[in-house]
Amino acid sequence: MSLYDWLIIFHLLLFVYWLGGDMGVFYSSGMVIDPKLSNSARVTAAKIMIDLDFVPRICMTLMLTVGGLLSSYNGIEHPQWQTIGFILLGPGWLSMVLYLHFAHGTPLSQIVTKVDFWFRWFIVGYLLWSVGYSFAFTDKLANAPWVGTKLLVFAAMVFCGLMIRVYIPGYIQGIMALRKDIDQPRLSDEMNATMAKSLGQCRPFVLAIWAGLFLECWLGVAKPGNKVPVSEVLGAASPFAGF
Repeated sequence: MSLYDWLIIFHLLLFVYWLGGDMGVFYSSGMVIDPKLSNSARVTAAKIMIDLDFVPRICMTLMLTVGGLLSSYNGIEHPQWQTIGFILLGPGWLSMVLYLHFAHGTPLSQIVTKVDFWFRWFIVGYLLWSVGYSFAFTDKLANAPWVGTKLLVFAAMVFCGLMIRVYIPGYIQGIMALRKDIDQPRLSDEMNATMAKSLGQCRPFVLAIWAGLFLECWLGVAKPGNKVPVSEVLGAASPFAGF
């Protein structure tokens, strides 16, 4: 099997585990706000949700690196600095996500959380600028315009994730209250309402991410506007050309 084949397999697995994990998070998040369940049951559901959410976050961090390598097989040439950038992007972003998952609550994690938050805004801004510039002033994406569209959709999904962070604090506050009062039979009505409202504000953005994943898959399969078949560049193009 060629490097292209392995990248395709990895790319597909990232989509599968991102969407599958997100669906598990979506389902378990509803159990966490269910006032009919005991506090201990809701805490257990919250733990399952948080652990499941780790998988989609891993998949997202690696998507641009794998996609960038694959784009080299679709007639898109990258300058060396850009190739180095998207190769390092995945491991670097993944390192932050891993640290925040396993070292949550430490003093350093508070700093890393802020870095990760603003880094995601940078990703959104850079993708919008890069794709816009490429379409308007260069012919870099002329042979595969669908790649640019995929990058814009990815930027939109990262934005949705940021909006979830904006609206999720009330829900997280409720989880902390559940853990504190785990031996109590029920949570207060006020806190239940706060959790439900917070989750309700987040869910449209979750559904938008699912729609984005569907659109990404369709673009990758249909390749609308593609002018250079992969068969013509496979073996001739390499994501490591120029090194």
